[in-house]
Amino acid sequence: MALEAKRLRAIIGGSAGNLVEWYDWYAYTSLSLYFAASFFPKGDATAQLLGTSAVFAVGFFMRPIGAYVMGRYADSHGRKAGLAVSVALMCAGSLMIAFVPNYASIGLAAPIILLIARMIQGLSVGGEYGASATYLSEMATRQHRGFWSSFQYVTLIGGQLTSLAVTLILQALLTKAEMENFGWRIAFLLGAALAFGVYLLRRRLAETASFEALSKDRPASGAAALWRAHPREFVLVAIISAGGSLAFYAYTTYMQKFLANTAGFSIQTATGIMTAALVVFMLVQPLFGSLADRVGRKPMLLLFGVGGTLVSVPVFSALAIARDPVAAFGIIMIPLLLLAAYTSISALVKAELFPAHIRALGVALPYALGNALFGGTAEYVALRFKQAHVESGFYWYVAIILAMTTLCFWLLPETKRTSLISED
Repeated sequence: MALEAKRLRAIIGGSAGNLVEWYDWYAYTSLSLYFAASFFPKGDATAQLLGTSAVFAVGFFMRPIGAYVMGRYADSHGRKAGLAVSVALMCAGSLMIAFVPNYASIGLAAPIILLIARMIQGLSVGGEYGASATYLSEMATRQHRGFWSSFQYVTLIGGQLTSLAVTLILQALLTKAEMENFGWRIAFLLGAALAFGVYLLRRRLAETASFEALSKDRPASGAAALWRAHPREFVLVAIISAGGSLAFYAYTTYMQKFLANTAGFSIQTATGIMTAALVVFMLVQPLFGSLADRVGRKPMLLLFGVGGTLVSVPVFSALAIARDPVAAFGIIMIPLLLLAAYTSISALVKAELFPAHIRALGVALPYALGNALFGGTAEYVALRFKQAHVESGFYWYVAIILAMTTLCFWLLPETKRTSLISED
């Protein structure tokens, strides 16, 4: 009982930190509709959103660097040490965004500082994914690994929901002008304060048995060693991360803008629709994780891959002409429920492919590369298609990438049987 209580506390503690990390990351996209003009004052609304989306994408391209540095750090110094450093970086980035003056005050320096802050946050999130995926997977029991590892996305979505909830509260308390002037800064100040609290919490977490069992003469780590020993796993994780990340950002963060900028819903209505959809999406993660414990990982991945490929074009097409919020919510839930079959176990599948001495790096680096190339650019690509007046091209883009991802799902082993996480 004492061991199970310790395990539960560790999982809850790690998950709480993950939530705050992702709140800080998503606050940027939740509030970019309000601060876009502060940093990119010229052009129409779509042009301004392109500017903030480009900075968002650059943050993603810092994630492979963060994944490499923090992945090696977590493999060398421990999972909880990596988690503490990642949240400290997120705190610093959020503080910078909260206090950076606007374009009217300091000119070009404003978007440059914004860019630097997002680069710091990109380093943080790049390290967070590998460390938290490894930590939760190693802390979970073999029989319920899918269930417990699903809480990485419960807290990831919880962070996104928290950012949306803060946005809704600020919208209710402040006028549109006040939101554009100073209201959006409040969310980043809150994120920085929460990140500092989590930093203190993470320093007190228990270390995993997998890391503690490693001997001092462990095999070499690093990107070269990872590629030499696990090239097939590296490529497969990068590709499935690309497709999964593209689908996730297309149907979550970009969807709020799509509902406002294409379907014609107000910002408040679009935010409300996405909040309701994400609550359901978050709650079903443990259900799909538990199902993966029963039927295996591969059937769940194929459900997402095949289903996502088939529904992407019709779902976006239907949403583009949707006018009823309830109907829009129902349509959005179709791809989100399919996506849950992937998100609930995606971190676990990756962790089960690599041995303990290189697990954090093996999870983080190929994930970050695929995520940066396709997840981080999702909004930018979508808005480019819209600006070129061929918005339906983005719908087909998502479907084609998911079809390619499905082929990689076929090539994966059934990691429920072949897991390299040996501890119970």
